[in-house]
Amino acid sequence: MGVDGKQVKKMITSIAAVIGENKDYLTKLDAAIGDGDHGLNLDRGFSAVREKLKYEDEGNIGSMLKDVGMTLISKVGGASGPLYGTAFMKASVSVKDKSTVDINDFFMMLKEALAGIKMRGKAQRGDKTMVDSIEPAVDSLKNSLDKKLSSVEALKRARDEAFRGMNDTKNISARKGRASYLGKRSIGHQDPGATSSYIILNTIYEEVKRLTSN
Repeated sequence: MGVDGKQVKKMITSIAAVIGENKDYLTKLDAAIGDGDHGLNLDRGFSAVREKLKYEDEGNIGSMLKDVGMTLISKVGGASGPLYGTAFMKASVSVKDKSTVDINDFFMMLKEALAGIKMRGKAQRGDKTMVDSIEPAVDSLKNSLDKKLSSVEALKRARDEAFRGMNDTKNISARKGRASYLGKRSIGHQDPGATSSYIILNTIYEEVKRLTSN
């Protein structure tokens, strides 16, 4: 199935709302191993995104995603702003000037977003970062597309793999960011960036499932 710019805007608005609902949880996770501001910073950034979207051209999804990325970079403090901002800006390039996108486009968007995050953060899977949620989701999407599964099933499997990746961050020692200063003491704590990444992917899945059931 394909989604148009209006539906993409609704998805991003839903992401902003869910981030707001989880800001205290994300901040609590971050307080254990980081600066304690992940949820607050992301909520500030996505609140600004929600305002920006009111004036966006729904006919150009690439331009919309680029503006989301630029807003996050300018409004979000810490590492999450540049990382999520880069992710949206990289994703925007793969759907430049498009008015509708499908699951193949989303795979390319997420693949490019991951590449941007890894480049910007110099992180790899196993470093206890957002990469640990996103990379399994990308791999799962590729596998689902090869099997020609439905969009909803593909997104569900990707969401499930992101969840597993997020949970696995409890069992590894941080090698990036402030959490890396704790070394082995970071084991037992869930990474906040991997958690917010899972939350975003889960929201996208829920929105697409809702669209297909209407």
